[in-house]
Amino acid sequence: MAQRQHKLKIPSLDLGDREKREVEVEGFDGAKVLLLKVADKYHALSPRCTHYGAPLVKGVVTGDGRVTCPWHGACFNAGTGDIENAPALDPLFHFPVTERDGAVYIEGDEAMIKAGRRSGGIHCTVEGQEHVVIVGGGSGCFGTTEALRERGFRGRITVISREPHPPIDRTKLSKALISDLDKLIWRSHQWLEAASIEFVTDDVLAVDFESKKVSTSGGRNVPYTKLVLATGGTPRRLRLPGFERQGNIFVLRTVLDVKSIMAAVSEGEGRKIVVIGSSFIGMEVAKCLAGKGHNISVVGMEKAPMERVMGERLGAGFRVQLEKIGVKFFMEASVDSAASSASDDTKVDAVLLKDGTRLPADLVILGVGVAPATDFLKSNPAVQLEKDGSVKVDESFAVPGVKDVYAIGDIATYPYHGPGGNGSYTRIEHWNVAQNAGRAVATHISDPSAPPKSFIPFFWSALGGQLRYCGNTVGGFDDMILKGSPEDAKFVAYYTKGETVLAVASMGMDPLVSHASELMRRGNMPSKSEIKNGVDILEVGVPA
Repeated sequence: MAQRQHKLKIPSLDLGDREKREVEVEGFDGAKVLLLKVADKYHALSPRCTHYGAPLVKGVVTGDGRVTCPWHGACFNAGTGDIENAPALDPLFHFPVTERDGAVYIEGDEAMIKAGRRSGGIHCTVEGQEHVVIVGGGSGCFGTTEALRERGFRGRITVISREPHPPIDRTKLSKALISDLDKLIWRSHQWLEAASIEFVTDDVLAVDFESKKVSTSGGRNVPYTKLVLATGGTPRRLRLPGFERQGNIFVLRTVLDVKSIMAAVSEGEGRKIVVIGSSFIGMEVAKCLAGKGHNISVVGMEKAPMERVMGERLGAGFRVQLEKIGVKFFMEASVDSAASSASDDTKVDAVLLKDGTRLPADLVILGVGVAPATDFLKSNPAVQLEKDGSVKVDESFAVPGVKDVYAIGDIATYPYHGPGGNGSYTRIEHWNVAQNAGRAVATHISDPSAPPKSFIPFFWSALGGQLRYCGNTVGGFDDMILKGSPEDAKFVAYYTKGETVLAVASMGMDPLVSHASELMRRGNMPSKSEIKNGVDILEVGVPA
């Protein structure tokens, strides 16, 4: 059935290269599309990012026809609407455009135009002998399965996950303490079934890389032709006196963890909560619980919260923002022990610091990092784990020396080719990095001859304002150029080593970080000296 042509209300057709405009479609109340021009050709797309609904008209259009979300770095192909980078959930509709008699017309029916995204599932009937097995059901798994089916892979896909639900938006666990699966799950079991993705809840015990089989605690032996290891991280615990009592000491990684924390919190108003760890998880949880009226104490070993990643100056600004809502900080502090409750020796009632400070606690939340979840590989002679327990991989996230095996996400140490990286091996615990790595693996499985496509790490947080960050400073930085005020949640910070800008962070400056990520990906980011001399990176075009 032929699609109808619909006229766009456009004051002027004089869009310059890479310009964009959100325009209404005649006859449809409130229906809009994003009209843009790349290399003298008009394109019309669904106007909102399919991650959290950001208006793409405020995003970035590149010279090679990528449309980047202004909030979280999701990218779409301007010529097709297809996903280029995570964390996009669905592709956009792309509507053919024609110009006639001084007007612009698009082809598409009313439902497509109003839908705003191509969704409803990827229906697939399995063909052939290929069988991709993915161990782990998190963000890396999601990126792999989605991209495999998007790219037309029709072999079997089996996911083995210890979590009893399909992939979720894990970022909402720490940022909002949401435990309602209906608000977290990205794909339903019905969607997975339509896409012929088998989902198995089980623990993996071992992998026989020679015979290509995965054995589980439930007694399964699952054969594979390609294996993707995406087991994520295991929250670290404190091996200190008193912390063996688990009655009211919590970590935060899973939906069950959030449910347990919220059950403990609900036992009374104004609960005394000690958060140990002042990095992202600890700070996000502290902000969320303080906003619910509880008394929060954050213990950190650094001079300022998140200092290792964000620097002391920005960390101090984030501290001020959380102090405004009542959070108390104990920085440059070391935990000595936990004191047991007089009424229940399975619980603690205080955290003791080495300087003698006693912090009363109705519950304790640990945010002291994660370790790669690779215990099932430790005795396997085919894989040599790194000192931190991770798996070293190549540019395509394939494990060298082990045929048809990939590792992604928190367990992968991979060659980083962003600014300052030069292929140096690094491990990045970002939810979005895992998803993009999964998409890279799917590309390699579908077409092993395709060159690896680099991506720039991108993450976000809610700490008084919406923090955006792109790049990587795992190897350290020697200077930071700060413009604006972290205390007022409006700033941009450039992290540098020598003349190279390694990373950019901002609040209240969208789409600056998205623009920076595209410049970094192409090696076109201005230098430290140029930034200091007043160059506005939003005025620097993103080349093809």
